[in-house]
Amino acid sequence: MASESYGYSSRSPIVLAVTAAMLVCSTVFVVLRLISRIGIVRRLGWDDHFMILAWCLAFGTSFAICYGTSVGLGRHEVDVPAQWDAALRKSEYAFSVLYNPALMATKTSILIFYLTLSKTQKIFRWAAIVTLAVVNIGGLALTFLIIFQCRPVTAAFKNPVPDSATCTNIVILYLSSAPLNIITDLAILFLPMPILTSMRLPKKQKTILIITFGFGVFVAVVDVVRIAYLQQAAKNHLQDIQNHSLPSGGNSRNLEADDFSWYASLSFMWSAIEINVGIMCACVPALKPLVSRFLPHILRDTSQTEKSVTNSGSMLNRDMGDHQPLPSVPDSPLKKPPPVASANPETTLGMMDFLTTPDMNEMPRACQRADTYTTATTNATMRTRRPTATFFDFVNIKKKKSMVHMSNRESVFPVLMVTILFFIWGFAYGLLDTLNAQFQAVANMSAGQSVGLHSAYFGGYFVAPLTFGRLVFKQWGFKACYTVGLVIYACGTLVFWPSAVLTSFLAFLISNFIVGLGLSTLEISANPFIALCGPPEYSEVRLNLSQGIQAIGSIVSPLLAKKVLFKVQASSLIDVQWTYLGISFFTFILAIVYYYVPLPEATDDELEEASNRIPAPSTTSVLNVKVIWITLCLGVFSEFCYAGGQETVSTTFPEYLAMVRPGLNYVGHQAIGHTAFAVSRFIAAIAGLLIKPRYILLFCYAGAIAFAVAAMNGHGAAPASVVIMVYFFEGPIFSLNFAQVLRGMGRNTKDASILLTAAISGGAVFPPIAYGVLKAKNVQYAYCVVVAVFAFGALLPLWLNGSPAVKAIVDPRKAETGVGDGLPEQTAAVEERR
Repeated sequence: MASESYGYSSRSPIVLAVTAAMLVCSTVFVVLRLISRIGIVRRLGWDDHFMILAWCLAFGTSFAICYGTSVGLGRHEVDVPAQWDAALRKSEYAFSVLYNPALMATKTSILIFYLTLSKTQKIFRWAAIVTLAVVNIGGLALTFLIIFQCRPVTAAFKNPVPDSATCTNIVILYLSSAPLNIITDLAILFLPMPILTSMRLPKKQKTILIITFGFGVFVAVVDVVRIAYLQQAAKNHLQDIQNHSLPSGGNSRNLEADDFSWYASLSFMWSAIEINVGIMCACVPALKPLVSRFLPHILRDTSQTEKSVTNSGSMLNRDMGDHQPLPSVPDSPLKKPPPVASANPETTLGMMDFLTTPDMNEMPRACQRADTYTTATTNATMRTRRPTATFFDFVNIKKKKSMVHMSNRESVFPVLMVTILFFIWGFAYGLLDTLNAQFQAVANMSAGQSVGLHSAYFGGYFVAPLTFGRLVFKQWGFKACYTVGLVIYACGTLVFWPSAVLTSFLAFLISNFIVGLGLSTLEISANPFIALCGPPEYSEVRLNLSQGIQAIGSIVSPLLAKKVLFKVQASSLIDVQWTYLGISFFTFILAIVYYYVPLPEATDDELEEASNRIPAPSTTSVLNVKVIWITLCLGVFSEFCYAGGQETVSTTFPEYLAMVRPGLNYVGHQAIGHTAFAVSRFIAAIAGLLIKPRYILLFCYAGAIAFAVAAMNGHGAAPASVVIMVYFFEGPIFSLNFAQVLRGMGRNTKDASILLTAAISGGAVFPPIAYGVLKAKNVQYAYCVVVAVFAFGALLPLWLNGSPAVKAIVDPRKAETGVGDGLPEQTAAVEERR
């Protein structure tokens, strides 16, 4: 029966053939790399030594798979003869142990190579070092988890696992490591791109470089394909958890039930492909000296070279007069060029030679010889002019117009680009809310744990703005926060993968927290960007429009999650992880896009100059305290209270609806609430063209308080409608608060934005308090927390409307437009006349 199975229902032949072929291919690449480094460069670096180690580990993993196919890997468990079982388990164990070290060695080789690319790009170097640490620390942790997957270790070789032993499901370990592998794959892929794309090289040269370093995308794709073959096992595991049918003693590695040798075989094969493709991609840049020596026409950009050499020669001839012509440039890489001064004569190629072609290297040498000739044949007092080699430097982009000097027309494109980010975090917020509820249902979590997940998300809003978010914002500006925030957000969505696989409350808590870190990093710069980019009298209008788009994202995502992503099956969390993987990849791409999108910035001096255009001086004091500092303190407190009230309404909404009107469709009614929330922001944006923002803010707070009080009583349709009105009046508060508090802050605008964003962490504080009241009394009584926090938050609009000095600062004036739309020189002239 075994032989018939091998012939008709065995994956062993294809696994064996593909694994062996990939090992042969990677071996060829490694050999060519060594020929290039030893024969041409005449030097082996640490990256080469790690690549040799990676190949040795790749050989071990590939051999374990090939041997495994001879003892049952690729067959169904029932088709594996009993005498093969021990050898099969040992081959599977050997592969599992060697897999992560092979990836670690390959990625370490690449990252060490990266560290030699640039000595001056500090951000790039630190990013490479951090990635290197993550690769090795995470890889070591996973390796030890796999080595000790069973206690005692020998139990991993037995089937079934003895009752006296304890084993961790190996499929769970594989899937849990997926985020680490994907994140580091993407980091290695994208890290060098900013340096490569900013180098001043001919188009062909730059294209070749980017393609060469972009081969790493295949590794990430292969990793995703590999994981797909483990999904069925993860689904079975999750169903076991829900049915409470896991074997006693935690021995979840029930191989007979899981048919491990059959479904894991293709995953093993794709793992071998991943390792060997990674080695081949890592070797490609190191093959450049070999290609340039024997196939120079592939890399040489002839037209650009001739043009550059002609220009350089013309410039030198102008310096020399009508002296002798330039020495000829070697026209073949096989001709030995003149020696170049070097501290180490044995070093024939530097790291830049890995990034440039022979003609690029020859040209500076020709210029150098011509320059020497000029010095020898001209007057001793003549200063020699050395042509500047501009092939390895970076483009000096002309400084853009400051956002505080832009007109309405000029601000349309940047405002639209940043508004896209508002939609993204609105979508993420709504999706996480729905996902929390789904996770609670699937994993039998309590309502208190669901509130904890929500609080973890908003806890990230407290940590990020006050730590690394502030550093990024202050040091590198608005756009840097978008890229950093998107990358962190993408990592958080990837961490959902092991959360779903493990059905772990702690893992999901971490995922929510990381997402909060990323989105808060976005928000510390996105909100002030919208408020500041354009004429200042329309700050509140612009921010309400962008926040309205964010609210639309909050409407779309829960409906999408409920209607499309989540099904009745127990495995829905496993299914939706593919959606999160897609969101993560999309976000990584978006981060790269925003790195290159031209967006305006504003320095502290420009922000101070914009603040000085306000007719009322920002130095006005009350009781020896500047008015702007009192406004900032009340604004931060108001945002803290508002976020707490808003999230309390959101988290208690299902319980509230179940109490006041049982049987009402929760998803549909909450969509109505989110729609009211979004509509109110658009209405406030239109109203801001006619009414002072401080009046609108006071009106919204008053309405939110009144309807929150009304929601504390009654049953039936009336309170269900009243809570919708709470959503409606909540909508514009954040935008109006944020934009008005920023007025007059000058060079302190960025710090004010950081504090206002950190205040959103009120969403982590008040929902747990309301949950405690709910457990003690009921959900309607818990609305006393909403009433209280909105009442405290209303202190800000009372202050804005009660102090004449504050009114003069926060009220927008159309007179500012003429100054704000002008150039800096015109602005200075206006200030001088004042």
